[in-house]
Amino acid sequence: MDIAQLILDDHAEQRRLFAMIQEIGPGRPDALVAVWGRLRDLLDAHAEAEEQYLYPALLARGKGAADADSAEEETEDAIEDHNEIRDAGRAVDEQALGSPAWFAAVAKLDQVNGDHMAEEERQGLADVRLHFGLEERHEMAVRFAGFMHHHLEGVEVVDKDPDTYVETGGDTEASAQQ
Repeated sequence: MDIAQLILDDHAEQRRLFAMIQEIGPGRPDALVAVWGRLRDLLDAHAEAEEQYLYPALLARGKGAADADSAEEETEDAIEDHNEIRDAGRAVDEQALGSPAWFAAVAKLDQVNGDHMAEEERQGLADVRLHFGLEERHEMAVRFAGFMHHHLEGVEVVDKDPDTYVETGGDTEASAQQ
């Protein structure tokens, strides 16, 4: 098992769920509520799992990859992105399910999330593949998978201060913005 592959698999699932919402359309609110609930829980749990198991390891041992100058830069950008994704998810929940405004908010969330995934795949996951051994990646994957399976119904959604997160080496409690 490899942390980079688990994250890529989650990214594929997120893309699939966004596509399903587009294809379902407004006429099936029963299906929309179910798929949106699954997507929302996946986005929230995935971000929290990365913040607990991926980014602290990158801060400790990463070097930066692709167009990121450092692991600190990769991490700060990712935490900012996660906050933007959380905010965009809240914006979806503020709209009437299946309304044009709801679909517009979902499209905005898809764009924000898609931009984040592309950057993370290019930078953070490349950093892991380049600078972490297979045994380390396996151990990170075990912890990540355990967290995800224990939080299939989501996590408490709390934005984090990117600077504090980086300064504390990924301490999610110290960086939480209440």
